[in-house]
Amino acid sequence: MENTLYYGDNLDILRRYISDESVDLVYLDPPFKSNQNYNILFKEKNGSQAASQIRAFEDTWTWSQDDEAIFAELVMKGGKVADCLQAFRTFMGPCDMLAYLVMMAPRLVELRRAMKPTASIYLHCDPAASHYLKMLMDAAMGPDNFRNEIIWKRTSSHNRAKRWGPIHDCILFYSKTDKMIWNRSVQEYEENYIKKFYRLHDSTGRYGSYDLTGPGTRTGDSGQPWRGIDPKQRHWEPPPDRALPDWFVFPGGYSKMSVRQRLDILDAQNLILWPTKKGGMPRFKRYLLSGTGLPLQDVINDIPPIPTQALERLGYPTQKPEALLERIISASSNEGDLVLDPFCGCGTTIAAAQKMNRRWIGIDITHLAITLMKRRLYDAFGTEAKFEVIGEPTSLPDAAALAVSDPYQFQWWALGLIGARPVEQKKGADKGIDGKIVFQGDGPGVFENVIISVKAGHTGVNHVRDLRGVVEREKAAIGVLISMETPTKPMQTEAFTAQFFESKSWGKKYPKIQLLTVGELLSGKTIEMPPIRQVGATFKKAERYIPGFQKQLELKVAEKKSSDP
Repeated sequence: MENTLYYGDNLDILRRYISDESVDLVYLDPPFKSNQNYNILFKEKNGSQAASQIRAFEDTWTWSQDDEAIFAELVMKGGKVADCLQAFRTFMGPCDMLAYLVMMAPRLVELRRAMKPTASIYLHCDPAASHYLKMLMDAAMGPDNFRNEIIWKRTSSHNRAKRWGPIHDCILFYSKTDKMIWNRSVQEYEENYIKKFYRLHDSTGRYGSYDLTGPGTRTGDSGQPWRGIDPKQRHWEPPPDRALPDWFVFPGGYSKMSVRQRLDILDAQNLILWPTKKGGMPRFKRYLLSGTGLPLQDVINDIPPIPTQALERLGYPTQKPEALLERIISASSNEGDLVLDPFCGCGTTIAAAQKMNRRWIGIDITHLAITLMKRRLYDAFGTEAKFEVIGEPTSLPDAAALAVSDPYQFQWWALGLIGARPVEQKKGADKGIDGKIVFQGDGPGVFENVIISVKAGHTGVNHVRDLRGVVEREKAAIGVLISMETPTKPMQTEAFTAQFFESKSWGKKYPKIQLLTVGELLSGKTIEMPPIRQVGATFKKAERYIPGFQKQLELKVAEKKSSDP
């Protein structure tokens, strides 16, 4: 299975397209139970702070008759998930939170089915729902497969009058079995950590002293006195091979030696720190130069949210830093593995997977998100990102079906065909502008607009006249009407009388009002307009990824040392 973007309901996509035990890693960041509308903000490209808002989806989970039917279906199937949902209903009754959990339950079941025995799943969630989701994950994945609740500090301090400032998200980490892929990853030591744990020096370098014993008594070799020192209520425990310095010489058969023999080898190579006071215990000298780094912890506070002006920020409301996804992908998958994100949004997971040479699947229910992901992949990777899009209309019958089933999704899809961004998507508030393209005008700092109007149903000359009025009102350079129907003769005449927009920079004239059909767009026809330069890009352009030169998080997979050369 190669790189694929799917448009549609992820539950349907999972059931129809994703094979059993085919996925190596799942990351999902579903809409939180927060009772708010998520808006995407696109700043104008002329430098002004004005922004147009579009409603990508409404996070308003309310209990309905559909939820009642889904609940009954899940309960009838039986099993731990059904038991969990029934317990939730007994506890909280039919409510918004239960509607959210009923939405999540069948998707978690399908994700588990799609996971390989070696696969892991990371569920990114809000503390308002994390405790319920953890119980649901226990039911779907099995409580024995819970690995971590990871805390990510997602923002700086917040001031709240009657509670502690909410500054973190939760990431629930589960595996399908105990045989999951795990790459022991480490991050560079922070300066404060070095000062605290590597305080000592000698001619070799900076080092810290670490215990050579472990808790509990032993009756075997590790529990016997060494060099006249009794470990008492503990036992001797030499450091693991990965903690030994690069210059350590492993004698033949080191791994099969007794514990006390290995301690003799460590002492012979000056890696034992002997006490200066009577009664003290010898300790292991762990050198900073040989340190592999700090193993990853379940509190992540070294990956900040995406700064407002960062090149990575694309304007998507719930966009997560690529560094966060890179850390997860590095720890729980290998090159060539398949990564799945069923709530893909603006595509951070697939961008990170593409960068790290993983195969990927992204699913989203809005054409807006699919358009953003395609643009992001093209901007960041160019022709190196080879992928297929499934679920988008590719023919007039497909487009007509989408227009009937969901006019707003049809509108977003049609705008995506020409690279326009949606505007004013608030239902019931149509001011004649469905989309916009911005391009650089004839002088520095001068920007021009192309106004787009999309009509899924019957069209007539009045629609062209309305578009002309909007173009004049907005002082736009060009207006474009996209329709399913072929423009009538009166519509063509009305468009022709609007004259032309003249670009002195390019020495050309472009029709002021242009009429395009969906069929023409599908066949490759585009708007007649000056080229869009980067400075006037309609969507914010993703940073270009250059292998070997891209600045990466200070993170690496720890190398395993062999004790037997």
